[in-house]
Amino acid sequence: MTLTELLAALDAGETITGGSPGHAVMHETSQEALRIAGELNAGYREPARVRELLTQLTGRPVAETVTLFPPFTADFGKNITLGERVFINSGCRFQDQGGITIGDDCLIGHNVVIATLNHDMRPSRRSDLIPSPVVIGRNVWLGANVTVLPGVTIGDDAVVGAGSVVTKDVPAASIAVGSPARVVREVPR
Repeated sequence: MTLTELLAALDAGETITGGSPGHAVMHETSQEALRIAGELNAGYREPARVRELLTQLTGRPVAETVTLFPPFTADFGKNITLGERVFINSGCRFQDQGGITIGDDCLIGHNVVIATLNHDMRPSRRSDLIPSPVVIGRNVWLGANVTVLPGVTIGDDAVVGAGSVVTKDVPAASIAVGSPARVVREVPR
């Protein structure tokens, strides 16, 4: 299986069976992501160099308006899409096999975790990986230490409060807080 075939399977939501050729390609790609993250996090890098490393990590161009403060890790890298004027603060961890899309003008706070994989619940199949994308709309603010779980969509202009665990979709222009995150009010206009 090639990386292109694996990405197509992941984006289609296909389960990646533990020990399969797809699982092997996923592991190989993760090793490259770890190498790039190691370089990214091994001391100060000028902003342009950070974007170059993000381009290598994601395999796609990263806009000059994207800002990332290391350290940062992605355990796959090739299924991240970043919009314009995205800011990612230090300590973030992306598990992107299932796909992470971050829209324009988003603020991603310190130590945010975005997860896109689940394991099969059956003990005999626990090594199987079930991808599910995370989509973060335009102009979203994720506070520090937010965790976003697989399959979640966060609508445009939404805010997720610090320390929240997002288990379900967050509507556009709403403020969600808590664990699990619940909508508490609308964003002031």
